[in-house]
Amino acid sequence: MEYKPITAVWEITMACNMKCMHCGSACVNALPNELTTDEALNLCDGLGKLEMKWITLSGGEPLTRKDWPQLAKGLVKNGIIPNIITNGWLLEEDTVLEMRKSNVGTVAISIDGLKETHDKIRRKGSYDRSMNAFKLLKKHGQYCGAITSINKSNLTQLDKLKDILIGLGVDSWQLQICIPMGNMVNHKDELLDPKDVDGILDFCLEVAREQKITVYPADCLGYYTEREEQIRYLSLGNSAAGAWNGCNAGKRGFGILHNGDILGCTSIRDRSFIEGNIKERSIVDIWNDEKSFQWTRGMKRSDLGGDCLDCKYADVCLGGCPNTRLTMNGKMESENPYCSYRVAMGDLKSRLHKFEDLEVLSKRAHDYATNGKYQEAAIIIDYLLQKKPDNEELLALQGFVHFFMGNYSKAKEANEIILKSKPKHAYANKGLGLTLHKMGETEKGIKLIRKAIEFASDDFLDPYYDLAAVYNEIGQPEKAREVLSEIEK
Repeated sequence: MEYKPITAVWEITMACNMKCMHCGSACVNALPNELTTDEALNLCDGLGKLEMKWITLSGGEPLTRKDWPQLAKGLVKNGIIPNIITNGWLLEEDTVLEMRKSNVGTVAISIDGLKETHDKIRRKGSYDRSMNAFKLLKKHGQYCGAITSINKSNLTQLDKLKDILIGLGVDSWQLQICIPMGNMVNHKDELLDPKDVDGILDFCLEVAREQKITVYPADCLGYYTEREEQIRYLSLGNSAAGAWNGCNAGKRGFGILHNGDILGCTSIRDRSFIEGNIKERSIVDIWNDEKSFQWTRGMKRSDLGGDCLDCKYADVCLGGCPNTRLTMNGKMESENPYCSYRVAMGDLKSRLHKFEDLEVLSKRAHDYATNGKYQEAAIIIDYLLQKKPDNEELLALQGFVHFFMGNYSKAKEANEIILKSKPKHAYANKGLGLTLHKMGETEKGIKLIRKAIEFASDDFLDPYYDLAAVYNEIGQPEKAREVLSEIEK
């Protein structure tokens, strides 16, 4: 697969005039190994060769770096739209005019609650400075956004903050959650509970429906709920509608650190994830190196853990935000505690013991499976099999739903249990055959599906169609037609 970068976040300096409670970089002063202006402009040329669309200049506080206008213009010269994330403290009228002159796309100001809360998190007086910054941006026609990092202190202030931002004419609003990194490691009591994410998504959907400000849940929020899809559709339009298609890191985007280090995402502070430095190799070479970003480009379902490992969305989602997993669990090979879909499935598990009639529960599992709600069906089946471990019908259904979720090892296990006691079970032979085909053992799989045809009753034609499908998948359409012709005999 060829990876095409679209966007990147560039931390142009680690200098900052604040010391925010949740700062992931724990920024204070500029570091001596920052890229020089010439080095940074050379990087702009390299980014142009990659045909990037957007670059976000951040920090630290990017406006503390005096040559930021040169960098913005260097990006524009290379056909790239520069965006800026700032805390707003240094944003005066002449700054806004320079932004307009430099063709900056979006200026996003961090705003973390109402006045008292925001100032406590960031710096006394910063709220009023941010409000003034928004007014200046709108005065001069500069597209502007707000970014809010949500914690327990500001969670209940979102509604009032929304009204303030709309009143100021702010164009867009990104909501993200705080995670335990940088300064936030010392404030873990402020971290949200996983169930809080649902409320945030409800709020985002309400805001999106109002159409007064464009709302963007960050990649650390949501995953595979109808609400998230609706928010994306309402905020971004048809081009972004549908299910979340996974983390951009190392695939469609990357991060650039102050010293020219390149990594998949600037949120990741672990140096073991650095792919190279632009002082030593060009950004084009680093990006195109087949060895680069293997932690993300080569990540697969089996690299996950917990509930993420068995999730029906695992092959695409790959556990949601990697840095959330890394900071929450100490490793990426784990589950994402802030996944809204995972929370919903956990709620389903917790309710199962309330059902006294297991037949009703079994029927619900069948209904879920029939309607494509495989994850829900799998949860119920796993519960029922604890009470009826040898139930043939449940095992067959378990094999079916795990197959369609891509959990081939579990589908294989379920069918093998049936075949131990009933080796001529047509459905289990077919199911195991299809599963082995998906696992790369096509020859064995075909033999088992042939057995299913041999053992099947006259009205059970699924094995014929499935075998024909396998032959088509492996590029043997003639054999597929031969199999289907057997039905007519």
